[in-house]
Order: sequence, then C-alpha cells, then structure tokens
Amino acid sequence: MDLYKLTAHELHEKLVNKEVSSVELTNAVIARVDAVEDQVNSYVTLDKENALAQAAKVDAKIAAGEQIAPLAGIPGAIKDNISTKGLRTTCSSKMLENFIPVYDAHVIKNLRADETIFLGKTNLDEFAMGSTTKTSHFGVTHNPWNLDRVPGGSSGGSAAAIAAGEAIWTLGSDTGGSIRQPASFNGCVGIKPTYGRVSRYGCVAFASSLDQIGPITKDVTDAALVLNTICGKDEMDSTSLDVEVPDFTKALVNDVKGLRIGLPKEYFGEGVDAKVKAEIMKAVEKYKELGAEIVEVSLPHTEYAVITYYIIAPAEASANLARFDGVRYGYRNVDATSAPEMTTMSRTEGFGQEVRRRIMLGTYVLSSGYYDAYYNKAMQVRTLIRRDFEAAFEKCDVLLTPTSPVPAYGINDKMDPLTMYMLDVTTIPVNMAGLPGISIPCGFADDGMPIGMQLIGKVLDEATILRAAYTFEQATEYHKVFAPLGGNK
Repeated sequence: MDLYKLTAHELHEKLVNKEVSSVELTNAVIARVDAVEDQVNSYVTLDKENALAQAAKVDAKIAAGEQIAPLAGIPGAIKDNISTKGLRTTCSSKMLENFIPVYDAHVIKNLRADETIFLGKTNLDEFAMGSTTKTSHFGVTHNPWNLDRVPGGSSGGSAAAIAAGEAIWTLGSDTGGSIRQPASFNGCVGIKPTYGRVSRYGCVAFASSLDQIGPITKDVTDAALVLNTICGKDEMDSTSLDVEVPDFTKALVNDVKGLRIGLPKEYFGEGVDAKVKAEIMKAVEKYKELGAEIVEVSLPHTEYAVITYYIIAPAEASANLARFDGVRYGYRNVDATSAPEMTTMSRTEGFGQEVRRRIMLGTYVLSSGYYDAYYNKAMQVRTLIRRDFEAAFEKCDVLLTPTSPVPAYGINDKMDPLTMYMLDVTTIPVNMAGLPGISIPCGFADDGMPIGMQLIGKVLDEATILRAAYTFEQATEYHKVFAPLGGNK
C-alpha cells in the first residue's frame, strides 16, 4: 500500500485502528520525498528529524489509549511565507534566505496543538508575488502532471507536493488566487476562506487587505478538516473575525437539490480556453442531474478587477516590504559606504525582478499627486466589485466559474507580465470582495493536464461551497486520479 496516496481522513482511521503507525506513515512520505523531490522541487526546507520525533509522540499517545485529533500524526507541509519558530522561513527570497523566526504563526500554533507533523516548508513565488513559482530564489517547482509545465503560484510548491505525494496536506496563502490556481493546475482541492476567517498573524505580508491562509489537499473532506484546525479568532490580528468556527465536516452532505448555482457570464467569455469551458459546462450539467438549479448572473465590473488589483496589491506590498532595508534583519550588502547606499544595494540585490517591479509600481501609485488618481480610485472600484457579488447572491447560493481560464502552461513559455497578470481574472475578484472560494478538479485538457472548477460563496459561508464541492466530488472520479509522477494516471 502506498500510504502517501491516501487522504488525511483515511490515514486517521488507520492510525486510531493501529493499522499503521505515525512513524511508519511519516517514513513512507519521507521516502516519497527522497524519490521524487529532485524532479519536482516542491520544498525549500525539510525537517525530517523533528517530523519523526513528533510522529513518535503521537504513536505513544495512541498506544496509551488516548484520543487524537483528526490531523494528529499526519505529515503535511507549510508554505514558506508562514512563520515557523526555529525553522527557516525564506519567502523563497534571497532577502530572507537565512531567516529563522522566533515565533509561530497563529495557524501553526493551532496545528501544533492538534499534534500535526510538519515535513518542511514549500516553495513559492518570491514573497508570494507570481502565478508560476518561477520567481523563487530556490529554483522553479515543476508540475507533477508534466514536469515541463508550471505548477501555478504562488503556492506552487504546496500544490505540487500534494500532487506528487510529498505531503498529505499543505497550507498555502491566497492574495489573488494563489491557493486556487495552483490547486487547479495540479488536480488538487484548494480553498481560500473568507477574509478574516483565518488569522494572518505570522504570514509574511504581501497585500494585507487581500492575503488569506488556506489548505491544499487531495479531497474536499481533508480541506474541511484542515479548516477546522486553522480557523478562529486571534488577538494578534486585528482583522481576525470574532465569529464561531463551525465544524466544517458537517457541511459535507451529498445533496445539492434545490441549490441555486449562478454562472457569471463575464467569466465564460473571450480568453477562456475552449477545453476549459467545455469541462466546466460538463460540470454544470452534472449539477443539473444532481438537482441543482442553474441561473445566469452578471458581475459587470469584472473587467476592471485585474487592473484594480494590480494597483491595490502593489501599493500594499510597497508598504509591507519597506521593512526589508538591510538594517534590522534579512539580507544586507556589506560593501556599501553609506546608509542610503546600503539600503539601495541590499534591496536591489535581495529582491528579485518581479518583487522590485511591484514595489516600484506600488510606490508610484501611492506617491504625491497620484494617490487619488490611482489608489483611491481603485478602492472605489473595489467597492463596486463587492456590490456586484452582493447583487448576484440575491439570485443564487453559490457561483460556479473556471478557476483558471487556461490549464497549466509550459515552464519555458514566453509571457510578458501583463499577459500573466490577466490570467488571474477569475480568482482576483474573490479576494477583492473578501469571499470564500474553492477549486476542485473537474476534468482534463486534451494533453491530460488537470482543469479546476471554482465555487464562490457568500461571506462566511464556506459551508455551502464545501457542500457543493463535496457533492460533485462524490459523483465523479477526478480527485482519485494521480499525477503521472504518482504512477496511476
């Protein structure tokens, strides 16, 4: 039995029934990492010794007859922009290449409390800025479905680790689609919770009003289990919502009869790959068969979403990344002869091209004389985008769209930055409105690459999109197909 192919909920049953030990499971996943990591490059840092030590503690607890949490003893991995005490956290940047945090992120505290196991930190686009994982200082991550394709980003390492069997569950972060798009490209499940549902404390800030941590998993049940653990109010995060955290697994009801599913017409127009659209419409027909009601809705300000995002996000990034100045921590140029020169050279050498591009853009739109014309106007358009969703949800319970307008493309494909930015058109509006969204596998392109379907919910209504995703998953087999690297395509 290939333990690394099983889901967290399947493995939990095996652990409590003593069919397998946590040490045995952890060693099996480590062996898988050893076998394929040189091809995939999903990890920046591995922590095998501590992972096995934690596994032994869970085994001792099981042997003593004590109850364990659903994720206890099950090895996962953490995106490398989430702070882990004593374990290197780099944001895949030269700027933080040797940075070791002295505190845990709130989500890490919650996971540690449930005795989960961290195999290591996963690769990402530098400071989470990108959609390919090609901007990492530690090299590109490869898509396990086709090693010549991108895994998406910025959480590409987290998604590739799931697809390659190098982790049972992972955490990513999502600022404009960075959980959902790589989940789509890698045939995984990825969910971005409502903004504020999960604390951002300890997640290195890119764009503070957009960032949100969430899970990437093999199936919807595992996503619900991870959400149960990481959600909750945090006094260290002023944007953390003080609301009750439901048991998300109770939303996993195999029934969508009477559910109103909206199809935003703007998400199915020009630019959407024909095969992607065909697979999404097959999913729509499946929902009809299952008893859902399909309605057409409109989100008229969608055409402004990407433009608006690339004003707001770089503006917030320029402010957040100002702390990396070569003075307090992070990379420092030692050859400078003055403080201003040291700051300039440290930031020039410590940041990659894409990060520098976004800092420059953000600084420009916040500068005197341009703030009202760009940033303030973008915030007004953001309000219009949110109101579009509010109006749409008067007619439906969830929205269904492609996660990405295209399947995973080639690592060596030449794309200018603007073209790549426009590929985020279906995910960005969800972040702009602070809504929950989930991507689940729904088909394959002609070349065998996975295609993902996005379900968008109302504020704090993760339960409905989980229910809709679970029902579709139970009626199909897409989530059971492993990447070719997994040997079962």
